[in-house]
Amino acid sequence: MNKSISFIDLAVQQKRLKNKLRARIDSVLSHGQYIMGPEVIELENKLKNYTKAKYAITCGSGSDALLLCMLAYGIGPGDAVFCPSFTFPATAEAIALVGATPIFVDVDLDTFNISAEDLEKTINNAKKEKKYKLKMIIAVDLYGLPANYENLKLIASKNNMILLSDAAQSFGAEYGSKKVGKLADATCVSFFPSKPLGCYGDGGAILTDDKEIAEKIKSLRFHGKGKSKYDIDNIGINSRLDTIQAAILLEKIESFDWEISMRNQIAAKYTSSLSKIINTPYVEKNYFSVWAQYTLRHAKRNEIQSALRLKGIPTMVYYPIPMHRQNAYKKYNYHNKSFLNSDILAKEVFSLPMYPDMKINDQDYIISEILNII
Repeated sequence: MNKSISFIDLAVQQKRLKNKLRARIDSVLSHGQYIMGPEVIELENKLKNYTKAKYAITCGSGSDALLLCMLAYGIGPGDAVFCPSFTFPATAEAIALVGATPIFVDVDLDTFNISAEDLEKTINNAKKEKKYKLKMIIAVDLYGLPANYENLKLIASKNNMILLSDAAQSFGAEYGSKKVGKLADATCVSFFPSKPLGCYGDGGAILTDDKEIAEKIKSLRFHGKGKSKYDIDNIGINSRLDTIQAAILLEKIESFDWEISMRNQIAAKYTSSLSKIINTPYVEKNYFSVWAQYTLRHAKRNEIQSALRLKGIPTMVYYPIPMHRQNAYKKYNYHNKSFLNSDILAKEVFSLPMYPDMKINDQDYIISEILNII
């Protein structure tokens, strides 16, 4: 008899935390400060303490976090920002929205993250063209694994560029002895419900050690306000984290380390059981992933997905079309550049169910069925 497996089961997490979440929400309903209430400030302090970043500024979403960074760093028309092609649209979207030019870079096949080798080649080619001011590099920590920030920092420093981390999927991860939030000039986080640390709506944050940038983002998230609500210093947006979402995150962060530990146990079991028959994720020494997704690679992905679906096992593809092939980005003209690895991954990757409360027998069933299929 086939099972019915959840890809991500937020209901079981909610049940585990129900009473504490209810108390947090009731507290907000009691004081009635639904916008920028005390829980928002408390959460920002928690985020600083957790990551050791000097400043944490919450906002309305991970996408807004990227846009706010573009605005805070003064990125605009005539500027070039380099980012991976194999990513979620929000990364490139923020660049385009401020009028800058996204220049896509290929990724590494083993880590799924931006290729330092291709980044250097792409930067050198852009220098020769002399069409843009080369302003920023955005690294995306895909599926919860940090990019190679040691190499990326060297490249950014050599070219006098800003290094931004799109850590929508990697909050809680580590590279070397540092947590995400301390690895780049600024770090953008998403609290979308399915993320490792998620609220029950949209939410995001920016982490940085730069006081000037932090103060600018605080202004920009509230319509560019200065000392008072109607004292406008910058042209900004409305992107404040709701107090109720902050309250939910305050409770969920209390069990976050346990959840990360469980994700790593689940990932380790997947890898030990499946690595001999299929391409499993690669995590190099000194890297620590939070496993936002557990992603496999196989040339016969569609057949495997169909077979698993018949057995009640859902899978997801992140992401089936790389950015250089998206209609919205055709005007940037990437036809003279190769994105070999991004194209391969778009055709081969698929993610298995992954959440901290997953039952052992459900994972055993998933593994057993994959072994039967391949």
